[in-house]
Amino acid sequence: MRIISGKYKGKVIDGYNIEGTRPTMDRVKESLIASVYSNISDSICLDLFTGSGSVGLELLSNGAKKCYFVDSNPKVIEVLNKNINKLNLKEEYKLLKNDFKDALLNFKNNNIKFDIIFLDPPYKFNLISQSLELIEKYDLLNDDGIIICEYETEEINNYDFNILKEKKYGSKLIKILNKISE
Repeated sequence: MRIISGKYKGKVIDGYNIEGTRPTMDRVKESLIASVYSNISDSICLDLFTGSGSVGLELLSNGAKKCYFVDSNPKVIEVLNKNINKLNLKEEYKLLKNDFKDALLNFKNNNIKFDIIFLDPPYKFNLISQSLELIEKYDLLNDDGIIICEYETEEINNYDFNILKEKKYGSKLIKILNKISE
């Protein structure tokens, strides 16, 4: 697995073989980054179910100011720490070994809001709607921010978010959302 664009382009990262994760395919990542490229510069990002961390690392590679990586799997945290060291990241990231609900509440309590939120939870647990509900309830998305959802079959309740784009890549679906303007 590698970083496909930006300042870390071509750097090899670990994580494709962590049990319980499915790294985002390169062609999906490439299309995803192209779709949100204008939102990335100086953004604060959240890679909520980080898995390999490849999307969050890709956002940092393309100019995000900071990315928060959240996962409860100790192996994921170990591999992500290796990747962060390989890329020599300093202040650009925050790594949290946490349940997603606790992490979202922590962000609310610390007044942390995001410009880009990436949601790619384990597919069998249908966690995107739960995450969107908490993101809305805790007001964690900046007014001009976006949420990227990667999933297979989950029925997603969009809550008070607009659908900006939907695209299918094989069995994977990508949905990009933003806040409904008042």
